[in-house]
Amino acid sequence: MKRIILLSILISFLLIHPLYQEQPFEPATQPEKVEAKALDPRAQILKDYLAKYDSPLESHAQDFIDAADKYQLDWKLVPAIAGVESTFGKNIPGGYEPGSTSYNGWGWGVYGDQALFFTSWKNGIFTVAEGLKEKYVNKGLINPYQMNTVYAASPTWGTHVSYFIEDLDQYAKNFQKLKLINPDLKSSNSESKTAGTSAQLSFGI
Repeated sequence: MKRIILLSILISFLLIHPLYQEQPFEPATQPEKVEAKALDPRAQILKDYLAKYDSPLESHAQDFIDAADKYQLDWKLVPAIAGVESTFGKNIPGGYEPGSTSYNGWGWGVYGDQALFFTSWKNGIFTVAEGLKEKYVNKGLINPYQMNTVYAASPTWGTHVSYFIEDLDQYAKNFQKLKLINPDLKSSNSESKTAGTSAQLSFGI
């Protein structure tokens, strides 16, 4: 009799509190939408400009823009210095062999046979941009002519840097005009034969 009573109690308990309870349905969460960052128009212009010089810096056009924005510099300044110091990265300490290249296309920290080596082009771009901001702009040396007194021994350094800044600025204006005429334009190779030609003649590039 006791067994029957205990069995009845056990059955009643299981009916009230089943061992398995169905979990409530939860709809699957939607994956987060990742928005691709649009290419900065300045980077597109700079990439095209560097391409006509067959520059190894061409693929780092966006890095120039990002560094300029981060340190509040004219986006044309660091590329222009590279144009004067290394023909836009084509002549640098250490050459281009892996393990020996300096990625230093700005003459930054170069004194005689001593040269500062960067770990990559991007590292060089951001290091130089930061240095220009802290050691020059923040001390009142705003334009290339003012920077010349500290950056380089040559009295014409500021003139040459300013030339490339102006040349790139004109190139950007021409590029934008062509884009208005032809919105699908990806590369202004026709403009590259005109804008900047005088730079090649002047500096033997």
